Amino acid sequence: MTLRERAVGLTEIMDDPACDPVRLAATYRRFGAVNRLVSGWGTVYRARLAPLLRGLGRPARVLDLGSGGGDLLVRLDRLATRDGLDVQWTGADPDPRAHEAALRRPASPRIRFVQSDSTALLAAGERFDAVVSNHVLHHLSPEALAGFARDSLDLATGSVLHADIERGRLAYGLYAAGVLPLAPGTFLHTDGLRSIRRSYRVDELAAALGDAWRVDRPAPFRVLATGAGRA
Repeated sequence: MTLRERAVGLTEIMDDPACDPVRLAATYRRFGAVNRLVSGWGTVYRARLAPLLRGLGRPARVLDLGSGGGDLLVRLDRLATRDGLDVQWTGADPDPRAHEAALRRPASPRIRFVQSDSTALLAAGERFDAVVSNHVLHHLSPEALAGFARDSLDLATGSVLHADIERGRLAYGLYAAGVLPLAPGTFLHTDGLRSIRRSYRVDELAAALGDAWRVDRPAPFRVLATGAGRA
């Protein structure tokens, strides 16, 4: 195995429609704990998202594209509520299994989950003050990445923030050992390592997305693509 290049031929177990539904549900439930440890969204929220929302001076609408089991929106909602920000959150994922997992989360009047993708949201006339995603980019083919990036800019009037893990030996080794206590009964160990092998480095993601995007490293082992919405 080498981490020199992206392992684009790998697929994650949970992306298989025929994967074990019990293990899949357990994986979605534990994503919240894993993402609190590795996603860096506390830093991204404080430095990038909260200033935008606060500067609006009015209630905000934020979209999480590819929201999976909904753990990111639950976390962002708690942070924004603590800061006195009025935000309505929408989580969109076309996978019915992810949508069902999100709906099983404790309800918040500020969060809604829809089974949809970016194309359908655009066609429905939806627009948002900010669009975010977490751990989506490495799943996408070059064609799907281009469409996802384009649509997210067209859905946003403000910032677009796409966060993902960055491929590297240290990230791979630390994750392999660190996730073990949370992994039993889930796909977290195998799929997490496959995700790292499929993920981009900063320069690779910048080249893949093009000039409309700025890509940097907001936290160790993380990449963040930032774009200016054009809705």
